[in-house]
Amino acid sequence: MIVDPVQAFASATVAIAAKASSSVSPIPTIVPSLPEYQDASEVGTRTLWVVCVLMIIASIVFTGLSWNVPISKRLYHVVTTMITIFAAMSYFAMASGHGVSYHHVQVRESHKHVPDTTHDIYRQVYWARYVDWSLTTPLLLLDLCLLAGMNGGNILMAIVADIIMILTGLFAAFGSEGTPQKWGWYAIACIAYLVVIWQLALHGRGMAMAKGGKVGKFFAAIGGFTLVIWTVYPIIWGIADGSRNMNVDEEIIAYAVLDILAKPVFGAWLLFTHQSMPETNIELKGFWSEGLGSEGQIRVGDDDEGA
Repeated sequence: MIVDPVQAFASATVAIAAKASSSVSPIPTIVPSLPEYQDASEVGTRTLWVVCVLMIIASIVFTGLSWNVPISKRLYHVVTTMITIFAAMSYFAMASGHGVSYHHVQVRESHKHVPDTTHDIYRQVYWARYVDWSLTTPLLLLDLCLLAGMNGGNILMAIVADIIMILTGLFAAFGSEGTPQKWGWYAIACIAYLVVIWQLALHGRGMAMAKGGKVGKFFAAIGGFTLVIWTVYPIIWGIADGSRNMNVDEEIIAYAVLDILAKPVFGAWLLFTHQSMPETNIELKGFWSEGLGSEGQIRVGDDDEGA
């Protein structure tokens, strides 16, 4: 039998290639993953609108309560109403799509036989919430400090520590992953919060007890209520923005519950108790209730007469 050399060579080549391919593992491939966007759904948006309406209602109620009080005794009413007004504006901004930005995070994923890959995550951060807190939490502290009768120096230190706490929390929310930046800012915020607790628990409670048993007990109750709620905020932050173990909707709902307790509920408790407890009265006269008066008015023509 005559064998075609060309055909024999081709058959041998195919057999060698098949044998070689069976002994070599397939070359692994890397398929890049698509970016992940962590956004609020309709549930989160509706929650923001509900809280916005509740803050508006609370502002109207607190304003109505102030009308039954002389202007010289409206300090608590004015401060508490400003708290819910600022909160209503913040929630309106978030519900309508403003006051929100994306924080870009790259998560590195390790593999055994191929190089490491990265996964891009874009998470919504409601920076309007931090603007709200930077305005409302100092006012909340002012309510508590005035209730206790603290001096100006301690009030100033408490408010400054509170503002540092909120701003560093904002910096941490946009901090870079894999560096000390994010959790470093978070640690500074926690230290500032400890300063706030120290001012209220040490100086505030002592001054409140000095004003009488009723005021002392009320300050201990409402101050303890506030500190417990404020302690939950950084825990939620660590689970949500910090480690991203809570989705954006759950984060919105958690902060919404805390904000309702810390602002409308706190305000109603303070104002209704204040009305029934004369020991908590702070009466401001002079410029606060009467203006500059005739002695401070500028009279046209005085300079001409003197000339």
